[in-house]
Amino acid sequence: MKTALALVLALLAPAAAFAVPNDIAAEYRLSVTGLTIGHVSETYSRKGDTYAIRSVARSDGPLKLFLDDQLTLQSSGRVVATGLQPLEFAQRRANTSKGAVQATFDWDRGVMHSESGGSTSDVPLPGETQDRISVMYQFMNLKPGSRTVEMHMSNGRKVELYIYRFVDEQELQTPAGRFDTLHYERVTSNAGESKAQVWLAKDRFNFPVRVVFDDPKGLRVEQVLVGLEAH
Repeated sequence: MKTALALVLALLAPAAAFAVPNDIAAEYRLSVTGLTIGHVSETYSRKGDTYAIRSVARSDGPLKLFLDDQLTLQSSGRVVATGLQPLEFAQRRANTSKGAVQATFDWDRGVMHSESGGSTSDVPLPGETQDRISVMYQFMNLKPGSRTVEMHMSNGRKVELYIYRFVDEQELQTPAGRFDTLHYERVTSNAGESKAQVWLAKDRFNFPVRVVFDDPKGLRVEQVLVGLEAH
């Protein structure tokens, strides 16, 4: 009896450790080439089989003297067997309509309807495509031991295939605390593609605690976690 009970508990323990919460509030420090330029506030909420994500990036530090702006990303959709399935994505800035995007995901037709800059277009929609903000939260549904992660991602205008490969496990110190992380990096095929790396907290439902983007011109943009609440 004791052996059987121990086996059941052993099987249940990993599921509990990686259970995805229904509500998440996260704060990140945003920097460019080591200089703090802003902060990002994000919320994730799941109700039944639906989800909503809101990410707000605000200028801070020296940049705010020259560019006091705010960028808001919103994603909403369904929670399905494979994770998140976006239905709507929107991007907008507070001080200008430039760069505003609205996208609707029609999974039955396999088409993403995009509205941007006064024009509209229909883009082929591969299965399990994520949008610019849901892609980070889709890592919470990462299968244990995944060495390679392939995800189509849309910025609301087009859809591209992103491939991430496992690099290593690292202990990472952040303003929000110390985390044991899984380190992945984007696989790129030419020098003109932006590079990306993400560090996922192993004991915090694979939540991204550090994200780094390197563009082809040598500019490095980094998000580091400074606060996290989940329940």
